[in-house]
Amino acid sequence: MGKNDDAVFHALADASRRYLLDRLYQRNGQTLGELCDGLDMTRQAVAKHLAVLEEANLVSWKRQGREKLHFINPVPINEIAERWLKKFERRHLTALSTLKKKLEGEPHD
Repeated sequence: MGKNDDAVFHALADASRRYLLDRLYQRNGQTLGELCDGLDMTRQAVAKHLAVLEEANLVSWKRQGREKLHFINPVPINEIAERWLKKFERRHLTALSTLKKKLEGEPHD
């Protein structure tokens, strides 16, 4: 497992960080203040969570005037899904395909 995988799993292990990612998924390009709206967390706590997400490359940002806008980066999550989840799906799909062929009387591998 690579260093970035560790950072992604660490970042995703916290419910508050997952919630921030959900909020960015719903509306990308939010400021820190917008992300803080309606949360029972201090601005500093949200900023710390964003720093962990940035370290894992799950969130990026850009300046627009005086504002710092935050954006979700789905690539690391997709890489985790491909590496850790898809290989388990393959086994189940192969088993279902074999079962289907067996039940329908078709020859199978």
